Amino acid sequence: GIVLVAINPYEQLPIYEQDVIYAYSGQNIGDMDPHIFAVAEEAYKQMARDEKNQSIIVSGESGAGKTVSAKYAMRFFATVGGSASDTNIEAKVLASSPIVEAIGNAKTTRNDNSSRFGKYIQIGFDKRYHIIGANMRTYLLEKSRVVFQAEDERNYHIFYQLCASSSLPEFKDLRLSKFWYLPV
Repeated sequence: GIVLVAINPYEQLPIYEQDVIYAYSGQNIGDMDPHIFAVAEEAYKQMARDEKNQSIIVSGESGAGKTVSAKYAMRFFATVGGSASDTNIEAKVLASSPIVEAIGNAKTTRNDNSSRFGKYIQIGFDKRYHIIGANMRTYLLEKSRVVFQAEDERNYHIFYQLCASSSLPEFKDLRLSKFWYLPV
C-alpha cells in the first residue's frame, strides 16, 4: 500500500485549505507532492471504482498529529463527496466522544493532550459516495498508565475535570458527591 510519512509542525500551515483539497481531488497518486489529501483521494477513488471498503491507517508516537491527520482526511472526504456543508461530518465525528477523550487522555511530559486510546473511525458512504454517517470505536492501548503514572505526568483529564466541577449544581445530578481517588 501507500505509505506517507508526515511530521507535526506544531503550527497551522496553509497546506490544508479548501483550495488544496480541490487541487488533489481527481489526481492520481504521485502526480502531486505527497500529502494526506493524496492518500485520501486514492482511497476515495478506489472505493468508487472497485466498490470495496478502503482503510487509511494513521500511526505514530504521542504528539505526532494522528488525530489532526484523521481530521484532514475526513475533511477531504466530506468536501469531495459533496457533503461538507450538509453534514459537517468532520466536526460531528471528532466531537462525538468528548467523555471518552477526557477519560482516555492525559498530560504527559511530551504532550499536553496525549491519548491513551486507539481510535477506529468508520465512515459510511451512500451510492453517490456522499458521507451518510460515521462511528468511532476506541480501545485502550497503554494499559500501564491505568495503574502507573510517571513522574511529572498528570493523570487522566477526567480526574481534574471532576475536581474542578464538584462545586457546580449540576454535579449533584451525577451522584458523585463522594468519590475517592487512590493513587498507585
